[in-house]
Amino acid sequence: MLVLFFVSCKQSDKATQTTSDSFQVVHPKMVDTVFVKEYVADIHSLRNVEIRTRVKGFIEKIHVDEGRPVREGQILFTLGGRELRENLLRANATLKSLEAELKVAEVEWKNTRMLAEKKVVSNTELEMAIARKEAVEARIEEAKASVAIAKLNLSFAEIRAPFDGVINRIPFKTGSVVSEGDLLTTISNNREVFAYYNVSEKEFIDVMKKDSLGQMEEVSLLMANNELFPYGGKVETVENEIDKATGNIAFRARFRNPDLLLKHGASGKIMVKEELKDALVIPQKSSFEIQDKIYVYVVDSTQTIRVRNIVPRLRLTHLYVVQSGLSTNDQVLYEGIQQVKEGLRVKPVVIPFRDLRFE
Repeated sequence: MLVLFFVSCKQSDKATQTTSDSFQVVHPKMVDTVFVKEYVADIHSLRNVEIRTRVKGFIEKIHVDEGRPVREGQILFTLGGRELRENLLRANATLKSLEAELKVAEVEWKNTRMLAEKKVVSNTELEMAIARKEAVEARIEEAKASVAIAKLNLSFAEIRAPFDGVINRIPFKTGSVVSEGDLLTTISNNREVFAYYNVSEKEFIDVMKKDSLGQMEEVSLLMANNELFPYGGKVETVENEIDKATGNIAFRARFRNPDLLLKHGASGKIMVKEELKDALVIPQKSSFEIQDKIYVYVVDSTQTIRVRNIVPRLRLTHLYVVQSGLSTNDQVLYEGIQQVKEGLRVKPVVIPFRDLRFE
């Protein structure tokens, strides 16, 4: 009985190996296609600057509110300028005093010159009179500079917007004492924004070989909520150095932002379309993964299932672009990969690639 049992098991196994069930297969196809590469991007305003104090004082008045638009030249803050005004008055008074002293020196110089011409006084006294006059003139120039500096410092008491933009957070309030260099706020012009994104050195070389700042010129932006930004962008420039730590180089794209939807410091993804010529593709559903490697089942000339390791070049929607491991002559199992194993004989039914339906 035991002998009969083992014989029947072997016959059953042999029958399993020679099963000829029908399975759909597909030939890999060569296509020209377009795919999208995504790069993480940082958004920067076209102009974003810090507004800092140039003089020490207290905030007398804040003329704007956070998040509000301002125009170029508009007053943002007024600092207490009493001391600065007093300095200007003092500088003007010193200048007037010196101008009066100059008039005296000029009269003295003219009189001394007349006397020297009549040989009443020596030329030495004339030279001394000239020197006194020139000394007063030099002090007047110094006083004029002091007046100019005092006026400039007084103008710093009124802090104005350097360009049209939007005011950000204001950390100090009215009455706060600020020192020279303290940050009062920042202002951003978001009518246009820059998107910076990093590209690997290999991709950068491929881009340059295509002469393709022109080919990469048009890009799209996927915002943080996974919605496509309504305005397209253009790649303008590339940095001049590759980051040694990451092996990347930064590209910069410019986007119009008339709706002010993008803000300084935002994030997103740059989407770059690239053409792919003569790409060998197979359906993703025909593949399976074991230990980070991609495999497919192929049906050989004896209609036997064989496992084949493939190297994908990239992943498209529902498709793999195959770099190596397959050719257009291979028959790749399309459906039923869970129902077969290597060595099983099947009856292949070829499905034209154009008839495939992807969900």
